[in-house]
Amino acid sequence: MLIINNLSTAYGNIKAIDDISFKAETGKITTIIGANGAGKSTLLRSITALEKPSSGSITWEGVELIGQSTENIIRSGISHVPEGHAVISQLSVEENISIGSLFRARKHKQDVKDALTDVYELFPRLKERRTQMAGSLSGGERQMLAISRALVSRPKLLLLDEPSLGLAPLIVEQIIQTINDLCRRTGLTVLLVEQNANTALGVADHGVLLALGKLIADRPASELRSDTSLRAAYLGY
Repeated sequence: MLIINNLSTAYGNIKAIDDISFKAETGKITTIIGANGAGKSTLLRSITALEKPSSGSITWEGVELIGQSTENIIRSGISHVPEGHAVISQLSVEENISIGSLFRARKHKQDVKDALTDVYELFPRLKERRTQMAGSLSGGERQMLAISRALVSRPKLLLLDEPSLGLAPLIVEQIIQTINDLCRRTGLTVLLVEQNANTALGVADHGVLLALGKLIADRPASELRSDTSLRAAYLGY
């Protein structure tokens, strides 16, 4: 279980995350929703030590993450897919995916091969393009590649930041459903950051609504999805 307790992260005098607390249950999809500037991406970056929280605690499986290096956090079973379909354009699809296995390769060489097979089964299009340069892929294919690179490390917790950003609805549906199926089949815990609240709440078990860094609601996703007053006030639909 991931437990966020009284967490604050600031940029100078501005609190991007302001004293928030919630839990992400093991084997479930928890979505973090809110408008631009709500603090969603800062939250994920705080979990993986890309940003330094000013106060509070982040525990994963009972271990405090604040104060640890990003490398140690990844080794603890956490993978982070940042927004923007980030890939290394000059490397092939397979080389990009293999980068995600660097922390495991020495001790689990056979498992790395198995993990590569598994991600190709999740995203067959990538297998067809495994020798292509990543820079030649479409936006949807790049997002599949970024997710595959995270999954090849065999994470127990996957942090997904705006996977729908800039993608066609059909591609978004495919990617989100693939993650949902993986979660239900393997027990993967997912923390999904999304501006498209309707899509996120439709697949998630639990929802956390942020506004200007503050926690507004922490409820089952179905309850948040049906709360028209919250949607109108904070999500604009």
